[in-house]
Amino acid sequence: MHIVVVGLSHRTAPVEVREQLSIPDSSIEDSLVSLKNSSEILEVSILSTCNRLEIYSLVKDLNIGLSSIKEFLSTYSNLKTDELEPHLFDFRQEDAVLHLMKVSAGLDSLVLGEGQILSQVKKMMRLGQDFHSTGPILNRLLTQSISAGKKVRSETNLGTGAVSISSAAVELAQLKIGQSKGVDNLVSLKSENVLVVGAGRMSKLLITHLQAKGCEKLTLLNRNIDRAKSLAKDFPDLEIIPECLTLLDKNIELSTLVFTSTASDKPFIDLLRLNSLNINSLIRFIDIGVPRNITNDVKENNFVESYDVDDLQEVVSRNQEFRKKIAKEAESLIKDEKALFLEWWASLEAVPVINKLRSDLEIIRKEELQKALSRMGPDFSARERKVVEALTKGIINKILHTPVTKLRSPQSRQERQASLKIVEKLFSLNDDEL
Repeated sequence: MHIVVVGLSHRTAPVEVREQLSIPDSSIEDSLVSLKNSSEILEVSILSTCNRLEIYSLVKDLNIGLSSIKEFLSTYSNLKTDELEPHLFDFRQEDAVLHLMKVSAGLDSLVLGEGQILSQVKKMMRLGQDFHSTGPILNRLLTQSISAGKKVRSETNLGTGAVSISSAAVELAQLKIGQSKGVDNLVSLKSENVLVVGAGRMSKLLITHLQAKGCEKLTLLNRNIDRAKSLAKDFPDLEIIPECLTLLDKNIELSTLVFTSTASDKPFIDLLRLNSLNINSLIRFIDIGVPRNITNDVKENNFVESYDVDDLQEVVSRNQEFRKKIAKEAESLIKDEKALFLEWWASLEAVPVINKLRSDLEIIRKEELQKALSRMGPDFSARERKVVEALTKGIINKILHTPVTKLRSPQSRQERQASLKIVEKLFSLNDDEL
């Protein structure tokens, strides 16, 4: 069996490719079922975020398993294999384990140290369990990776500063406004007319950072007006005007800074729409939705500046050097967690021999117990029978404890295989039955 990951991210693919491979929650179950239809894929889970799509799997044959996953990605995205292949990466075994732990810790994120990715890994694990696509191997790996992510955040300073897509988007707005005024500093957003489109988790983070950067008033649009009103209540010290998405055009005309973050699978702001509006002054659009909410052609309007998630790198690079130093400390923690998982993974090689040994001894125990009980006669009470049976089980467990512990303890594969052969020979275990 092999642990593999196949995927793409902001490091390997532009946003126009990533949005074709964005799998919404509503499609996760069907995607997992489709992947599990391959006899080569034993366990599988999917991580789909605005900056990455990664499929983690336990496969029988390495090459066939990888081909099955890549074929699924090609079919889902409607991209030919030769179009998709240059943007894909794949890792196997130790490298796959290390990659997931780095992702969980925020070491592979666009914003180094991003905190939201840990909750997304937790969600990946929950969905895999809910839809019965993961088993003991991936569940153990995901649990260990979540533990690694928590440890990095609690034992290092990697999570300080702008550590999310939302915070980076707000800083990008500050940077661009400052540059237009001839300064290179992150200016206050107090004088901006801010519009936020979408009322999900990303928007909540956006509003948190907008408030921290001087924003005193904003308009919040959402398809479901009740959800917008509910989110507004979470910010009692900020004036938020919740409105329905049907009022988008009117609010764009009144804004100088627009953030979009919705789950729409198609753009809803394009050049045609903007050209039909009464826009006479500069509006900056920052789209952090994937798939994108705003088309590229809006930049052709003379009164529009437009940025998407790939443009956040300009902000990220400002803090990168500080974070890289902390990341080295975090990577040492990750390696320890990786070693723990790999020790457990290696110990599984001993399980068939241990199970066969336990099974053979259990047969002997039952046979000898039955002989002893038959000699005791009818005067032997049911309670006494239970006591004797518990005694025999305890003896077997005591006998097995030391050899089982030794077989599963951390050691080289060569040492473990030598020990397994000795046990098989001493107890005449049949290899064909393992």
